[in-house]
Amino acid sequence: MADLKPEDLLAEVEDIFRTMPPYESIFHNTPENRSWLGRAVAAIARWNTIQAGSARAYVTQLHEPTIHASEKGYHGLMSLLHEAHADLRMTTLGPVNTAIGKGLVFDYFEELRKQIELAKEDVFFIDPYLDADFVSRYLPCVSSGVSIRLLARERLGTLVPAAALFAKQSNAHIEVRSAPNFHDRYLIVDAKACFQSGASFKDGGRTSPTTITQITDAFRAVQMTYEDLWRNGKPEPLTVP
Repeated sequence: MADLKPEDLLAEVEDIFRTMPPYESIFHNTPENRSWLGRAVAAIARWNTIQAGSARAYVTQLHEPTIHASEKGYHGLMSLLHEAHADLRMTTLGPVNTAIGKGLVFDYFEELRKQIELAKEDVFFIDPYLDADFVSRYLPCVSSGVSIRLLARERLGTLVPAAALFAKQSNAHIEVRSAPNFHDRYLIVDAKACFQSGASFKDGGRTSPTTITQITDAFRAVQMTYEDLWRNGKPEPLTVP
């Protein structure tokens, strides 16, 4: 059997994430789900033969009759897929470091969208200037069932009503908190990957060049800093106007 190039395997894993069944239906033993799970196990086996047995065990567990066991199988399989994706990205592409020219607003959006759509559990946006435009542009990219956390400060008057309306319409779980004394812009995906934006998310590429940089060596320090800010932040109730 011919070896699959790491670049091709990375593309396969990313397509597996894109075509993943909704969380609510993945536990059903349908032909479509069996096909998707087979692809996931095959990709993990190609990535790491030692982990193939674990992947098959997680799929079996996913179809156990008890909720606790089936959810444990689901989370185990997701962890392996995320690990494979991160390892293949570092092997083939390295960390994400992208320069965005002035006016290239779609290129900026696309770079963020690709990271947001990979989230399976939690997306954490950190930006003092999050507002209603941010909500309409980026929150529709978040997959169903993924929790959304927004840490903001300056434009809560437009952010909170927009987030409340989006949550009501989409049934998304959204929390908004405010905190003083922070200036950077970060996106943290599933507590596993962190991306720093040189511009506010709502303005990326609009009026000046900017960058999107994946934080690797300092990831845990950045994560701890902003998780502390989140824990100590002020909850902003989501009330529909």
